[in-house]
Amino acid sequence: MIPLDFTHDPKTRSWIESANDPDSDFPIQNLPFTVFRPQGAGTAFRCGVAIGDQIIDLPMLAQIDGISTSLRTLAKLSASDSLAPIMRLGASGWRILRHDLFRLLTVDSTFKAPLRGCLVDQASAEFALPCVVSDFTDFYTSVHHARKTARALKPGSEPPANFYSMPMAYHGRSSTVRPSGSEVNRPQGQRWDKENDRAVYGPSTRLDYEIELGVLLGIGHKDSTPLPIDKAEQHIFGLCVLNDWSARDFQAWEGRPLGPFLAKNFATTLSPWIVTLDALRPYRCALRRESAPNPVLDYLDSELNSQHGAYPIEIRLALESSTMRKRGIEPQTLARVNFSGGQWTLAQMVTHHTANGCSLRSGDLLGTGTISGPGQHESGCLLELTKNGKEPITLKSGEKRAYVEDGDRVIMQAQCTAVGRRRIGFGTLSDTVVAAKQDHR
Repeated sequence: MIPLDFTHDPKTRSWIESANDPDSDFPIQNLPFTVFRPQGAGTAFRCGVAIGDQIIDLPMLAQIDGISTSLRTLAKLSASDSLAPIMRLGASGWRILRHDLFRLLTVDSTFKAPLRGCLVDQASAEFALPCVVSDFTDFYTSVHHARKTARALKPGSEPPANFYSMPMAYHGRSSTVRPSGSEVNRPQGQRWDKENDRAVYGPSTRLDYEIELGVLLGIGHKDSTPLPIDKAEQHIFGLCVLNDWSARDFQAWEGRPLGPFLAKNFATTLSPWIVTLDALRPYRCALRRESAPNPVLDYLDSELNSQHGAYPIEIRLALESSTMRKRGIEPQTLARVNFSGGQWTLAQMVTHHTANGCSLRSGDLLGTGTISGPGQHESGCLLELTKNGKEPITLKSGEKRAYVEDGDRVIMQAQCTAVGRRRIGFGTLSDTVVAAKQDHR
């Protein structure tokens, strides 16, 4: 374990007063990265870092006299619409940048005046993807999701034996990964019509969300040997909130015998902020892994991973229907889940991904899979929460929901907390479902 340093001191305050608010997602101890531009300005997207309710426009740091060599380099690397050049610096480079940015923002900083000209109000910004996503792999790591999903589809079912032996996954589609604020068109595809005993084509009738975290790789791995478990996290640039939208009716039909296809590749959305593992280091904890039929195999096991491989990140999901928006009714919280209750860690996912000699690239995106807990209100998707539509929920507006309807907005927020520590937030992921695009034949 790399020891904590001065950037983790919860008593440190920033000269940007909003960062000192205990309810802020972005205290000086966080400093997540993003790609943004002032809304409506028509300027190019560039890289930034959050502090309180502001964004540091990183390319503008080049105009400040007396800043460190590393920050001048950062300014040059940030003058593009991608975090990719920063991501490729590696763990030691990311740590140096964190240290130097932190020093600029403390209350006793000598750079307050020139830095004020580098700030952009978050409320006036629009955001883009952090980089071109090279590949997307979605894992399946929550035992509670695996169990509740199995039982929703077939009462009494349990996760398969291989779930407890390895981090299971499927390869997704990077071309349809989108930033927060996107409109998600209801997908069209095939489903099985039980009443008429035939396959039919049309819009999905069982559109679902999935509460996940996204894992963005900063350093690739081209060696055809597996990454050692205790070195796997060195390749992770940071985490964000991820919604892997799913068409459950398509999934049930096309998943025999192969894995998801059209059911999963139409939209995956990401929150704007990439929270680094350095910011999350004080919150690491032991994995609360459920006892399994077989022991973890050696290549996926280590004392460090067992004792410090989990992150207690809490994610809240709320839904707002179009009727609720029109009537001024607040979004309704449907679930609160915690990532530390999974069966597999980030390091195990990365290590297993390379176990067969698979290469990884900078910009690869991994999904943790749906995150759930044992309780009903810890359900990471509507398939679990409504028992596959058999037990619809009632919204504050009186509307019923078995699955997501057109006009619904799905909102996800995440945070990491610990006694005596500042809250590390991930910002908001918010997307609205719109009607299916019609066939133009």
